[in-house]
Amino acid sequence: MKYLYPFFLGILLVSCGSQQKIAYKKSIFDEREKQLILSGKANEPMRVWLITNKQDSILLRTPSKSFKVNPNDTLLQFFSKRLLATVKDSAHRGVGIAAPQVGILKRIIWVQRLDKPGVPFEVYYNPVITKYSKLKQDVPEGCLSIPDFRATTTDRSYAIFFQYDNPKGEHKCEMVEDFTAAIFQHEIDHLNGILFIDHLMKEIKRGPRHKIEK
Repeated sequence: MKYLYPFFLGILLVSCGSQQKIAYKKSIFDEREKQLILSGKANEPMRVWLITNKQDSILLRTPSKSFKVNPNDTLLQFFSKRLLATVKDSAHRGVGIAAPQVGILKRIIWVQRLDKPGVPFEVYYNPVITKYSKLKQDVPEGCLSIPDFRATTTDRSYAIFFQYDNPKGEHKCEMVEDFTAAIFQHEIDHLNGILFIDHLMKEIKRGPRHKIEK
């Protein structure tokens, strides 16, 4: 929707100029995370953590940590490849995934860019949504961490403006719309310990319409 562009472009220069200040550490992963990451090859999917498992659920509800991107961090590169292999695995086949879904509490997501030619998967480090459109959309959602359940949320913004770091460590900002914007909102929610069923619960309290599919 073209009328949304002036609204977001108006905050582009101001919002994109402020990069998060994140202290650099020698390794961004703790020992538990390192063991999980190195438990398989770079092209080997990791175990998806499920809300139906009590211990998994606790971690999925824990906010992830930001970090300074080091382009030469081979373990970060290795993990990013494993996370991609997980979302593309035939056993899952999602359009996005967040690091907490494989037990890693870092602000990392992969999103399939359905709005780009070839619908490529792209990785985003430290993504933060800085602006939501008031216009909402109905979105049929599922989640790799919530097996055998789908539902339609009604409170996803049609467009969002967000900031992130790319694999080169460069700070970027972007606006996305439509279903791709919904994917970003879903995955960034994971980084904040939020699941899409939380949106459904809020909608139930407000008494909105939404369709649940089991």
